Amino acid sequence: MQFHHHGYVSGDPRVQPAAGTGIDRPRDLPDEVDVLIVGSGPAGMLLAAQLSQYPTVTTRIIERREGRLVLGQADGIQPRSVETFQAFGFAERIVAEAYNIAYMNFWGPDPEHPGNIIRTSRTDDYALKISEFPHLIVNQARVLDYFAEAAANGPARIAPDYGVEFTGLEVDADGVDVHVRHIAGARQGAVRTVRAKYVVGCDGARSGVRDAIGRTHVGDVSAHAWGVMDVVVNTDFPDWRTKCAINSTAGNILHIPREGGYLSRIYVDLGEVAPDDDHRVRQTPIDEIIRRAGEILHPYTLDVKEVAWHSVYEVGHRVTDGFDDVTPEGEGSPRVFLTGDACHTHSAKAGQGMNVSMQDGFNLGWKLGSVLTGRAPETLLATYAAERRPVAQELIDFDREWSSLMARKPGEISDPQELATYYLATAEFPSGFMTQYGPSQIVGGVRHQALADGFPVGKRFKSSPVVRVSDGNAVHLGHHAKADGRWRVYAFADAAGVELAAWAQLIAPTLQRFTPSDGDADAVFDVKAVYQQRFEDVDISGVPDLFLPRTGPLGLIDWEKVFAAAPSTWTATDIFEERGISRDGVVVVVRPDQYVAAVLPLAATAELATFFEGALLPAV
Repeated sequence: MQFHHHGYVSGDPRVQPAAGTGIDRPRDLPDEVDVLIVGSGPAGMLLAAQLSQYPTVTTRIIERREGRLVLGQADGIQPRSVETFQAFGFAERIVAEAYNIAYMNFWGPDPEHPGNIIRTSRTDDYALKISEFPHLIVNQARVLDYFAEAAANGPARIAPDYGVEFTGLEVDADGVDVHVRHIAGARQGAVRTVRAKYVVGCDGARSGVRDAIGRTHVGDVSAHAWGVMDVVVNTDFPDWRTKCAINSTAGNILHIPREGGYLSRIYVDLGEVAPDDDHRVRQTPIDEIIRRAGEILHPYTLDVKEVAWHSVYEVGHRVTDGFDDVTPEGEGSPRVFLTGDACHTHSAKAGQGMNVSMQDGFNLGWKLGSVLTGRAPETLLATYAAERRPVAQELIDFDREWSSLMARKPGEISDPQELATYYLATAEFPSGFMTQYGPSQIVGGVRHQALADGFPVGKRFKSSPVVRVSDGNAVHLGHHAKADGRWRVYAFADAAGVELAAWAQLIAPTLQRFTPSDGDADAVFDVKAVYQQRFEDVDISGVPDLFLPRTGPLGLIDWEKVFAAAPSTWTATDIFEERGISRDGVVVVVRPDQYVAAVLPLAATAELATFFEGALLPAV
């Protein structure tokens, strides 16, 4: 972690100095804002944390609740989300309090005594096989707390305006009139209109923002119901602290241990729903859910000591017909956006809802910030819907298949290992690493992909250990990429470093063209060099100035942008080998949301300049 570059810091370095709108931030919701976020769920709070890095942008987030979420429904945290937490600065702390999924066990009927269940397989969890980040279980409320902390500690000092209800909106060419009602606090009962340049609906499956812009959910509800409960129990079931999929003659359970060592979440199969049920199944009492769970676990016993939360739901798979307010026949840029459950709903058993919602927010946040600060053209905002709607459809397709497999009866299962096989075979998708954005103004072509096979264009930048030349410490290259709205440019050197030096000299004017004259040299582009040699063999005094920028009001040299790839005492890996990087050198450009935007040879400085001219606006 870097600090002191603006002068000595004696307090918590995670609390950034207030700036812009964060200085003397008004307590009351103002009449005019740049961005109004409706809803403080995972997408909304991540969006607020991201926009807190843009202090010249006035951002407010309204929430109907009177305070923080106490009991969240979602709990599964996929590796891509933990990677995102790392970018926002709290991965280590949330990992420490979470439950880490190391295994998933599968249970089925005992062939000799079909009324009993036996363990049929034990599988390693997929997370650490494909990432350095774990697969976690932690209450959604705690995730929101951490993002709230990041938003409040950012320069813009963003905090939710609680007790404010969205009631409607009208869009015109210049902005949005948003109607709100204060339902708690000193202004309770007051009805107001807030003028916003942009509105983001993060207000859940019953989204008022979605309804206000005429968007509709497209999809259906399956004829199957599940009861879900968070419980503390005593039981003789031996895998109680291991994630399990349990199939029995009495039904199915997905069992997920929760954080804290004692709490567990149980999804209990309530069976097929009659066509004329009219949602009466949702009134199933908790005692009935517990009874069915006990039957499924036979011959093991289940003594429920406390129910922290429970619900009943029918599996639904829906995608909204548009993720912003621009119709297919419409012209101009979007003014209103939808994220999370407001634009995609599905079952909870694949552990995707909160995770995909957060990536919606991450995708949109830096784009709004870049447009509102004049870094990027307004056309950038159209890429949000273009990129995220296909992801939502892929999620629905995956969840429909996973839910169907989970709900099968024993007689419908020919291979007891099928569910375990599917769980492992599809690991990259639920982990959050399958997403690949297509070509656009912020995703280049794949003509040079062979120069860095391990960094597919359009997919998230997959980190690897390197050695920092200045001090010999082994670090993950991608872990330096914080959620600060900057583009990352990784320049992998040729063997002698001659081509890299020429690249640095030729590309510097292009980077300066998009960098504000009153900002740090790396305010927009965080440029790093990775040499092929051991760190001891890299003469840092001969490294081009581009990789040793002077930053902050004191003009201090940043020594942490130069790395070495060859194995050393502290790392056995070589990123050139790990990621298939050409030894002739290559440039990998990464977007502020950690997705690879371009792969180019060192000689292609003109092509790189053209790419940035399409993605960004010259600084004024």
